[in-house]
Amino acid sequence: MNDNEQPKLPDLNTPPRPQHDDPGHEIVNREGQIVLPGYKSVDAGHESTEPLSHSSAGTSSALSVKALILTGFGINCEEEFAAAYKLAGAEPTIVHLNQVLHGHVSIHDYDILNFPGGFSFGDDLGSGVVLANKLRYRKNAEGRTLLDDIKQFIANGKFVMGICNGFQVLVKLGLLPNLSGNVTPEVTLTHNASGRYEDRWVRLKVNPKSNSPFLKGIESMEVPVRHGEGRLIIKGEETLAQIEARALNCLAYTDFDGSPTDVYPHNPNGADLNCAGLTDTTGQVFGLMPHPEAFLSLYNHPDWARRKRQNPNLSEEGDGLRLFRNIVEHVQSQRQTAATPQEATQFSS
Repeated sequence: MNDNEQPKLPDLNTPPRPQHDDPGHEIVNREGQIVLPGYKSVDAGHESTEPLSHSSAGTSSALSVKALILTGFGINCEEEFAAAYKLAGAEPTIVHLNQVLHGHVSIHDYDILNFPGGFSFGDDLGSGVVLANKLRYRKNAEGRTLLDDIKQFIANGKFVMGICNGFQVLVKLGLLPNLSGNVTPEVTLTHNASGRYEDRWVRLKVNPKSNSPFLKGIESMEVPVRHGEGRLIIKGEETLAQIEARALNCLAYTDFDGSPTDVYPHNPNGADLNCAGLTDTTGQVFGLMPHPEAFLSLYNHPDWARRKRQNPNLSEEGDGLRLFRNIVEHVQSQRQTAATPQEATQFSS
């Protein structure tokens, strides 16, 4: 390379191209257009070769629940997310974020939009900051941002879930807790009070006043955390009071007795209100720092053998799966309720 030549760097704003070491990630047809595959493997380690199009979300039964799971740019928990939805009876689809940004996939074809954990953009400017800004400011050909579409998605009665890095993105976007309704950041997530990355199991208590369908019927759960910036900071007594009054602090870190605590390591990051998760005022947007998708089976737990010996009838499902079952059943219930009047009209005619 001559001294005057500029290095050819990849353009992160262009759709990813097929990789020889990753067959099936994308397919390019004869016209040079990218055809998307279905969701990546949640079993057998093989990606689907079935093409994914805008209309593919409408080919399933009327009551099927479709979950869109975003990946790319350092996100790395998409497979566990997909496995959770599959076990809960939904249809998961994993796509690279660029496919949404470039209009190849519409979030409106799905019921639940999901932001998995990982290290988007390497956490270089703080966890979730760069990805949140990309969603807030990058405009498509129609002049809309993905945040504009997400706001419409929520207004249409659909659901958004973010775990760990995904939670950080939702907070930095202002979608959580969104007290004002203006998607302006009102709280933040920053470095753990311990000053180090935390990788441990924690106990959580569900706020009984929460209106989120994700948490319906759940009183407590045990799940792992693995984060370096999970400390929720709530600036201002008024904001804190509103969050408490409206029960948006939906999950709290607890001690072994089930009491909310700020004592380390039961509270692994020193979060205000001992808060491990938030919802927005509608209950449709839900985010949490711990990883429910990492506890789908009893055998994910490090103490499963002793617990199973003590209680042979112990369920083999992990605590985290209940969150996914809840939201899938809730969407199915909504579909059934909406379909009933129409079915009754068809029957009477």
